[in-house]
Parts: sequence; structure tokens; C-alpha cells
Amino acid sequence: MKAYEQILAKQTEWARNNGIDLIGSKGDRGRPAYTRNLDDNLYKPLNPRTERSFREGDGSELTGTQAKMQAVHSSSALSVNIFQFWDSFSKAHLIARSCGFCYRTTQVSQRISFEVKYPISDSFGFSPNIDVVIENTPASKHIVYAIECKFTEAYGGWGHSGLKKQYLDLDIWEELPNLQKLAISISPKDCQFQYLHVAQLIKHILGLKRALGKSSFRLLYLWYDALGTEGAKHREEIYEFLEIAKSDDIAIHELSYQELIARLASEYRVSHKEYIEYITSRYL
Repeated sequence: MKAYEQILAKQTEWARNNGIDLIGSKGDRGRPAYTRNLDDNLYKPLNPRTERSFREGDGSELTGTQAKMQAVHSSSALSVNIFQFWDSFSKAHLIARSCGFCYRTTQVSQRISFEVKYPISDSFGFSPNIDVVIENTPASKHIVYAIECKFTEAYGGWGHSGLKKQYLDLDIWEELPNLQKLAISISPKDCQFQYLHVAQLIKHILGLKRALGKSSFRLLYLWYDALGTEGAKHREEIYEFLEIAKSDDIAIHELSYQELIARLASEYRVSHKEYIEYITSRYL
């Protein structure tokens, strides 16, 4: 079974096991992979600030008869289910620690935001949306911890875009010679990476660098692992990209959702039993 089908089958069975009725993307048409209402797909309903962030984002996650976030394989629903919980009682530093951003004693993280934009150029009409941003105190070495979250995207077989030439013409590549070389190689079409959307990661780095400086952010690629060759090849591509980015002194690392959830379960099963039971039963 292909990786995408594995993940979708697991999420479909999770819904059935919990008595959640599924419908198609067009209601009575399409593959039944959408919950009838958004809250059925979330551990807790969106809080007002989180909902506002998604409505102001460019992903159209909450629009349409069946919103994208109602899909059981929705990457945005997964990120909300993991991260919103910790922001709800001002414990962003705990999830930051589990993500590998900081030491156990570090408590600089203040809040968690979704769909945050860091413009790369004022001349562009569109700014990439970073899925999750953990905001730290102004005195922190790293002002933000940025997280690019992936669920089924790498395995769907839809392909991904390269980097448009307009990005190569910017004067923002100073101190990024190796990433600039990679950018040239995937412009305008990316024939080098099959599973990892490298152009998107480069855009995030450029936006963060422009807004904060090269040394004032950390970036995490948080991805969902899959059995078989697709998951293995995805990981190989991640390592290849990370090596290039780190050679330009970008603070970046990777972590699978399964590894993150296992860490959270080990640390917080007793103190946050309901949350841990939800994320482990659904995503492990």
C-alpha cells in the first residue's frame, strides 16, 4: 500500500472507531474523508486567535462547504491538534522543548501562532505562510522557533513547484552561498527532490532571514513518517537539504511527528492523560 493510502486508511479507521461520520469533499460526492463538522476533526475547538490566524492565512483552510481542515488527513488539523493545547494554558516552552528547540530548563517561549507570514520582498504580492511559530521573549537568542508541518503532502504524488526566477534576482542571498546554489538548481523546475518541497523551505528561510536576521530564528521540519521506500526516501531528501542549509549556518533540524508524540507521551501521560490518549491513538 502506498504511503498516502496507509495514512488515509489509519485516519479513516480512527474516525470509524470513534463513531465519527465521514463524507466526501463535496458532501455526498467524493471519497469519504471529511468530518461533517470541524470540531469532530479536532482535539479541542479552535480558539478565537487560532481561528483568526487561519482565516487571515492564504491556505483557505476554513472556507468552502467542507473546509480543508475537516479532512481527517489535514496537515493543518494535525498541527492544531498537537500545538494549540500547549498555548491554551501558556506552556509553549514545554512543546518547544519536546520539539528539540531548547534545553529542558529554557523557558523563553511565550505563545504559539499559526499561519504566520514573513514577507520575502515588498514587491511580491504573496508571502509564504509558516505553519506554526513559537514566539519567544525579545531577549532570547532566537526570537522565534518556526515549524513547517507536513502530513500526507510528500506522499500524494502531486509533485511540487521549483523556485521562480524572481527569487534568484533578490539581493537577500548574502551569507547563503550554498542555498543560493541549490536554489539555482531547482529553478524554475525542481527535478532533484521528489518528496521534499525544497523551494518552500528556502522561501521560509529567506522570509525569516529578512525579518529577523540569519541568527535569530530556528526552523524545524516536522513531518509524518511512513512505512516503506517512500518514507525512507523522504528522510534521505530531508537529510540532504539540512546538510546544505546547515553549511550556511542556518539553525534547522528535523523531527517526525511520531518521534514528537512519543516524547510527549513519555513525559506527560500522567499530567495530560486525555490529550496524550487522543494524539497517540490517532497519530501513532
